[in-house]
Amino acid sequence: MTVIKNVLALIGLLFLIAAGYLFFRAWPAVSEFDPNFTGVYAEFAEKLLETKDPGVAMMWSEPVEEGLTPEDVIESLKSIATERNFLFVGESPFYKQVEAVTGEPYRYANFLSFCDARVGKMMADYRDAYTGFMPCRIALVEDKSGRLWLYSMNLDLMIYGGKALPPELKESAIKVRETIKAMMAGAAKGEF
Repeated sequence: MTVIKNVLALIGLLFLIAAGYLFFRAWPAVSEFDPNFTGVYAEFAEKLLETKDPGVAMMWSEPVEEGLTPEDVIESLKSIATERNFLFVGESPFYKQVEAVTGEPYRYANFLSFCDARVGKMMADYRDAYTGFMPCRIALVEDKSGRLWLYSMNLDLMIYGGKALPPELKESAIKVRETIKAMMAGAAKGEF
C-alpha cells in the first residue's frame, strides 16, 4: 500500500511541476490576452463537449417562432439592422444554387450579409485577417424537420479570445456583436 501511495504522490508531483512549467512558460503571452478570454474559451469548450462539433460550438443559434415565413424573418432582420445603422449588403440564396446544380428541390438555406463599414475599416486597418469576419453573416436555415433557425458566427472569440483589442476597436466590435445578437433575437420573433 505504501508503494502505491508513493507512486501516486510522485505522479501528482510530476503533474504539478509540469503544470507550473507550462503556466510560467505561457504567462508572457497569456498576460496580454483580454481579461475575459478564459470565460470565452470555457464557454466554447463546454459547447464543444456537449455537441462534439467545433462548427456548432463556434455559432450562435436562434430558433424562429412557428408561423413566421422566411420573408417575415428577412424583413425583420433588415428592419432591425436599419434601426441600428447596420447596412444590408447582400443575400445568397443557397437553396436556389443547390437546386440549380442538382435539379432537385432543397430545403430553405439563405445567407444574409450585413455591415458597419466604419467598424469594418477599423478591423481591416488593425489586422488584415479580420476581413474574413466581414461582412457579418446571418444564415436563415430550415432544419431537416422543417423548423427555421438563425445562425451566425460567435464573435466573442475574435473580441475576447486573444490579445486585448485596442479600446476603440473593442468597443465598436462589441457594438457589432450586440447588433447581430439583437437582430437574431428580434427576427426570430418577427419584430420590426
